Amino acid sequence: MTDPASHPGLRQDRQGDLLILTLDRPVVRNALNTPLIRALHAALDAAAEDRAVRGVVLTGAGAAFCGGLDIEELQAMGTQPPERHRADAQAFGALLERLYLLPKPTFAAVNGHAVAAGAGLVAACDHAVMDARARLGYTEAKIGFVAALVAVFLMRQIPEKHARDLLLSGRLVTAADAARMGLVNEATPEGESLTRTLAIAAQVTANAPYSLRQTKAMLAEAPTLSVQEGLRRATDLNAAARASASLKEGVTAFLEKRPPDWTFAQED
Repeated sequence: MTDPASHPGLRQDRQGDLLILTLDRPVVRNALNTPLIRALHAALDAAAEDRAVRGVVLTGAGAAFCGGLDIEELQAMGTQPPERHRADAQAFGALLERLYLLPKPTFAAVNGHAVAAGAGLVAACDHAVMDARARLGYTEAKIGFVAALVAVFLMRQIPEKHARDLLLSGRLVTAADAARMGLVNEATPEGESLTRTLAIAAQVTANAPYSLRQTKAMLAEAPTLSVQEGLRRATDLNAAARASASLKEGVTAFLEKRPPDWTFAQED
């Protein structure tokens, strides 16, 4: 039986406890097609269950990060039945949701242009570093498409005025402007996005997996809660953390002046 995460357009590598997923279709600017979307989703599912994986880094091969949806699939849309359109939309939306809600930190090393669906992948990651040569934009309106799915995640990242600008104009922005707008965390000199991302990822994933998992869940639901609901949820999280094996190990390691060992805290 073929591994659903195995796909010639997706390269998987390990660096320590980081899983590096490289979109590897450079001839078509790493465009997403249905098999690649399925492979990405399967790879993320596997990463979520693998205790040896502490974080996931997403990047692209060649000159681009991701040029959006595959042009052949875009051309075929006019001949597809409505149920196929809905299924395809649900599949891409589920990929963005999986990336956003993955219980482990996710990082985008934006090595080149990230356009349309590719920019959506960036928005769904926890942290993004963008190469100085790269450009990022939501260009869907230029071809009569609607950036509906990616907008769900974009609107959680940046102020509405910036979102309106990007979605209505379809323009591409530089790495410096993307950082200024909050689309990415920082811009790096040309060719350094992956190196910088791996360094940041190593720093983040040195923290307690329990804390990272709970923090990600808290951040995902926080915008939907009232102040009162947020405080009730925060109280539950705080109380659970006080009783966790991770806190016990973290405090003990601090007092003993040694790095914490998170591997034992499996009950968290």
